[in-house]
Amino acid sequence: MRPLVILRPEPGAGRTAARAAEMGLTAACCPLFEGRALDWDAPSPGGFDALLITSAQTVRLAGPRLALYRALPAYAVGRATAAAMAAAGFDAVIAGETDGSAIAARIAADGHRTVFLPGGVDTAPVDPGPLSLHRVAVYEMVETDAGALDGLIGQAAVLMIHSPRAGRRLAGLVARERRGRLHVVAISAAAQAACGEGWASVQAAERPDDERMLALARRLCE
Repeated sequence: MRPLVILRPEPGAGRTAARAAEMGLTAACCPLFEGRALDWDAPSPGGFDALLITSAQTVRLAGPRLALYRALPAYAVGRATAAAMAAAGFDAVIAGETDGSAIAARIAADGHRTVFLPGGVDTAPVDPGPLSLHRVAVYEMVETDAGALDGLIGQAAVLMIHSPRAGRRLAGLVARERRGRLHVVAISAAAQAACGEGWASVQAAERPDDERMLALARRLCE
């Protein structure tokens, strides 16, 4: 069985590894990035009629000022983000299962227009439609040394890539002549393209969530 190498940041990497272990896979974590909190100015919650959070990293790294927005209707991208928001005291979080653009359309359909969107310095684009999105960077993702990666890819392995930025970094870390025995499972078509060429295979999940990524990875690991 090929080992699975999970390259996403913590704490998500640990959650993915735990789920992989439940599926009988041998998994190791080697995050290519880690989150770092930024100092940020919190705009008045009175200026917004909804809150959108696209990553659980926002909840983890925004700090106590995020609590100012608990009274706003709350929306999240993905179940993990919604769960993190609920744990942080947000009630009745509405979760979208695809991407930020899809949940933005839901927010607009619910009648909201001015939306607070705290997040990372580098975030996936969101089509706002009729919404006015007020973005504030509350964290940044910085590169780790990823020194353990060499030892983890010395043999055939399956690599999980959770963002285009991670795909680009992986392409920079692994020389083309080393890619022939390595399979890549990417969270999206954009992340798949960022990994470059020369891999044994590169596949994107049909929807951007861990369950579908792990289903692909299991077939490649066996």
